[in-house]
Amino acid sequence: MNNYYERNATIGPQTEHHITMKNRKLLEISGVKEVDSFDNEEFLLQTVMGYLIVRGENLQMKNLDVEQGNVSIKGKIYELSYLDDQHGEKAKGFFSKLFK
Repeated sequence: MNNYYERNATIGPQTEHHITMKNRKLLEISGVKEVDSFDNEEFLLQTVMGYLIVRGENLQMKNLDVEQGNVSIKGKIYELSYLDDQHGEKAKGFFSKLFK
């Protein structure tokens, strides 16, 4: 597995996006550009593939590597969903109202 990452190191974190979930308790995400907001029930992440919402219970950020674009979240994971372009404005409006 390490050989894969060493061979593809030139690809960089800004073009690849991977999600690994272990037993619905640990989520590892690569290709993260920015963590827009988070609390113990929801994370909003901007990834290279669009906005990703992670919902669950007792969610905590276990690891954040801004340079590599990697985020690890632990807790009980209920839902992963991407916001497409059609819903992006609605979501942005919702979050802008939430954080006014």
